[in-house]
Amino acid sequence: MDFWSILNLITISPEIEKVLSSGLKMYLVESKGGAIVCMLLSLFFLGTWPALLTLLERRGRFPQHTYLDYTLTNLLAAVIIAFTFGEIGTSSLEKPNFLSQLAQDNWPSVLFAMAGGVVLSIGNLTTQYAWAFVGLSVTEVVSSSITVVIGTTLNYYLDDKINKAEILFPGVACFLIAVCLGSAVHASNAADNKAKLDSYSNESKDGTRANSITDSKQAYTKTVDVNDAEKGAASTEKAKFGTALFLIDLEKRRAIKIFGKSAIIGLALTFFAGVCFSLFSPAFNLATNDQWHTLKDGVPHLSVYTAFFYFSVSCFVVALILNLIFLYRPVLNAPKSSLKAYINDWNGRGWALLAGLLCGFGNGLQFMGGQAAGYAAADAVQALPLVSTFWGVILFGEYRRSSRKTYTLLVGMLFMFVAAVGILMASSGHRK
Repeated sequence: MDFWSILNLITISPEIEKVLSSGLKMYLVESKGGAIVCMLLSLFFLGTWPALLTLLERRGRFPQHTYLDYTLTNLLAAVIIAFTFGEIGTSSLEKPNFLSQLAQDNWPSVLFAMAGGVVLSIGNLTTQYAWAFVGLSVTEVVSSSITVVIGTTLNYYLDDKINKAEILFPGVACFLIAVCLGSAVHASNAADNKAKLDSYSNESKDGTRANSITDSKQAYTKTVDVNDAEKGAASTEKAKFGTALFLIDLEKRRAIKIFGKSAIIGLALTFFAGVCFSLFSPAFNLATNDQWHTLKDGVPHLSVYTAFFYFSVSCFVVALILNLIFLYRPVLNAPKSSLKAYINDWNGRGWALLAGLLCGFGNGLQFMGGQAAGYAAADAVQALPLVSTFWGVILFGEYRRSSRKTYTLLVGMLFMFVAAVGILMASSGHRK
């Protein structure tokens, strides 16, 4: 068979002709396996970015500066996703690409997407202050658990019950137990820290030990300069994690002062953030699937990529307005600043920009997986405290030299989280 005979067979093959004439389609995650991969990547990204922002706050960088940097790249991630995944393939009436949808009459869905961005922005901003009061681990556990208890339930009904209820809701119950254990961990750890500081104060008054303590503190203070505080190196070597000296030095360096403040403030911020987080995913679900039939006949649903773009724009606008206000009118003992000071503050800016990218791509992957397997199952990414707790222990020395009671509660909390995540992923369905 010569070359032209082979070419002729290829030309008249109806299967190949159909593929070539149809063109590339917009890329969408449609398989359960692909959805789980998206969720796992999202889990890592969403569990890592809070650790970066916490690191900067503990080094003394103003939270307003950090969040302004973070929100810029958070929006950039949505733009990148929209102009890549959202523009792959040819646009059609049923599945228009990103640019085509910008000109369509889909404002009801756009408003749902933007409402989700507003509550997420407020929630993220709230957690930035909650981390200082109750620690990274407890903040993420409690807020994420509240998100699952409320948000997953709403998504289950919005998604027309495509997830297995007999599996899904036991997982939700595990998250609810994790909320209680998370609060108990914080209360126990706060009592441990108070005992350390009280013991240090009493020892400082003891004449037989005052000299040795003073000498060690002076020697430690001499080794810590501005660069050490930014690098986070010498301070953690001289003042061991979990000691009274470590807690005192941390209070001196950090941007938000918490000594003498009630733990109730931190928990209240955490619970408020959890309620905000519980609403953004159902709002996004409504934006992409129009369960309430708000769109006019013939208007296609928003694609995940278009909805995420509008979602991120509103998130950016809210964060920009609030943080510009907080520069001049700070809250919760945060330092006062100015726009000029923010522009000139390059210490840690790279970490803040990286945090924004991680959060943006993490949210995008969560929504891509949710559109395929159901947004209730996609809430499994709220296991992000497993990643955040790892970073909290490794980077910040959380729970070092704590009591046995605290360790027992911490292990119980993490165990319930692992169980909840496994159960939630097992409940994954498949959207028709």
